[in-house]
Amino acid sequence: MKIALLGYGKMGQIIEEIALSRGHEIVLQKTSQSSFEGLEKADVAIDFSVPSAAVRNISECLHTNVPIISGTTGWLDEYQAMVDLCQKQNGAFIYGSNFSLGVNIFFELNAHLARVMAQFDQYKVSMEEIHHTQKLDAPSGTAISLAQGIIKESNYKHWALKSEQKKDEHTIQINALRIENVPGTHTICYDSDIDAIEIKHTAHNRKGFALGAVVAAEWLVGKKGVYTMKDVLNL
Repeated sequence: MKIALLGYGKMGQIIEEIALSRGHEIVLQKTSQSSFEGLEKADVAIDFSVPSAAVRNISECLHTNVPIISGTTGWLDEYQAMVDLCQKQNGAFIYGSNFSLGVNIFFELNAHLARVMAQFDQYKVSMEEIHHTQKLDAPSGTAISLAQGIIKESNYKHWALKSEQKKDEHTIQINALRIENVPGTHTICYDSDIDAIEIKHTAHNRKGFALGAVVAAEWLVGKKGVYTMKDVLNL
């Protein structure tokens, strides 16, 4: 499989390492200083860039008829436009706030716990996420996905950063911390006057995210439509 890497920072380099170990070929390593030359040779593209570049990267792939995996977060105001473009171009597209197998299992666990806890209004939910200091968006895309999963299964209607001090019974408070050399930690806590229930996912390194993105790319080749990691992992 020939892969175009759109974004060649730390994640792009780890994806390259894993892709090569699985027998794939890299035909493009795009940075902010380089062009899309070589994209047309790719069987699939993997975008781990920055929020300001993601929409252009995805659009270019869809217009070039190259299936595209995007793990860039912080650009989701444009997500529906990319879905519409994918359908118009009869292309293939997967966006994931997190491609780690463990995190996607955690998403399912989070949704199940939210369904159970919805009937016990004495418990109030909150969330904490910790990432490395180079991460540009806060809260993380993973934290937003977790919050949306809770909202779908409960009476909560909104999420807000704890620093914004928007406190009401229908808002999930997210404490976003940035600490050197932390790949990603997400904690969901249901707290009452009597006790607390907590679930947590801790990434030890970036390899889980990279492997999941390569697996998703392998899965997407030959397909048409808009998918998620739930489709890839059959969750």
